[in-house]
Amino acid sequence: MTTLMRTAASLPRHNVKDSFLKDTTMTAANLLTPGADREQIVEGDNPLGLEGIEFIEYATAKPQALGQVLETMGFKPVARHRSREVLLYRQGGINVIVNAHVKGSPLSDKPLISAVALRVRDAAAAYRRALERGAWGVPTHVEVMELNIPAIHGVGTSRIYFVDRHKQFSIYDVDFTPIPGVDQHPPATAGLHFFGIVQYIGNDRSDDWTEFYRELLGFQPLPPEQRFGILPKGRILRSPCPAESRFYIQLIEPEASVLDVEDDEGLHRIGLGSADVLATVAELSRRGVEFVSSPSVRTSERGALSRTWLGCVSFEIVHDVRG
Repeated sequence: MTTLMRTAASLPRHNVKDSFLKDTTMTAANLLTPGADREQIVEGDNPLGLEGIEFIEYATAKPQALGQVLETMGFKPVARHRSREVLLYRQGGINVIVNAHVKGSPLSDKPLISAVALRVRDAAAAYRRALERGAWGVPTHVEVMELNIPAIHGVGTSRIYFVDRHKQFSIYDVDFTPIPGVDQHPPATAGLHFFGIVQYIGNDRSDDWTEFYRELLGFQPLPPEQRFGILPKGRILRSPCPAESRFYIQLIEPEASVLDVEDDEGLHRIGLGSADVLATVAELSRRGVEFVSSPSVRTSERGALSRTWLGCVSFEIVHDVRG
């Protein structure tokens, strides 16, 4: 059994939280997007044609509390899902979904990062290629007036979606209703943009998860000496996206003295990029955001870490200049 298959075997096939995007068991017939101008995905450095992050989704039983946190961080609620208790928050090019739709197991009061949607050139081809490379698809049922968006299992109970409608026409045009009188494209606070995601993993699992992301999505590990921000622990994986939309996944194992915590693997926090960290921290501080200041973690030109809200929600600011 290969490392990749051991990793895949650890991913749950049941009890996956219901995301706002409902998917059917995918076939070539219902996944193909009409039109001959789609780029064919071929083997290479970017095997699935990744183009960045479309949204990150939180699941929570207390959406108003999480919404207040997001607004403090500069996000604005811009749209509501047509049939579910789901809100879309946005600033600049950063989309965050807050999902309080209950189906099956009750949601936790503590917000959980439950899904990441990746922009791709062709969602149907990316999904098929991911399955060919060992991913597990998410077989659920789409409801009336909802898009059919393919997804695979990620860490813990999370999902990884593939979205190719993110330019002139987006997924939100179908599934969401704009909130009246609200700017649908509020500017980013101090130029913030997606930088990456921190994933907590079990003991001695860095190699497993590195292979998972490399084999399925084309990520590559950075040299140990190449670090970002002020939290240098773990292994950093670079996405194969173009430079203007590139993002990173940081894998963090528990301290060596901690007993095995494999069952607690999951997506932990969002990293936001900023060309001027200190200016961003100053602006967010004016909005009421508090930042961690301790002997081991302190705001600098390289980065900053917000305090934790609701027991588990925090944001990391990382110096990152986008062209």
